[in-house]
Amino acid sequence: MPTSSNMSQEDLLVLVPPFIAPGSSAMVRVLELPPGDPGIAPHRHSGPVFGYMLEGEMLFELEGEAPYPIKAGEAFWEPGGDVIHYTVANLLDDRTSRFVVVALCTPEVEMITMVSDEELAAKASQRIPAPPR
Repeated sequence: MPTSSNMSQEDLLVLVPPFIAPGSSAMVRVLELPPGDPGIAPHRHSGPVFGYMLEGEMLFELEGEAPYPIKAGEAFWEPGGDVIHYTVANLLDDRTSRFVVVALCTPEVEMITMVSDEELAAKASQRIPAPPR
């Protein structure tokens, strides 16, 4: 086995890990958003989600944060739990956007739970608008 390598490395995301419930499972998934796709409706994840944008560009919006674009080569994360994931939309009208996620799933809780229209209406005043482009 070689003792040296020409392998390179680059840290994309470094953070203090969130709480992970005992017995959690991990899931790795590749997601594709067709050109101009608005993405899934507002939802929550049972545990933290870590992602990496493979190609394209998406709009990403979490509760308590202004929406922002994520471009190919960038990493992202969300804490999961009670935090609403409002938007994950393809910002490109002419190309598919692809990203990979690693989701840590809390035992006996669905990985994705949709947020009700009533809760969205109750929290509407708390959403932070996107900065002008």
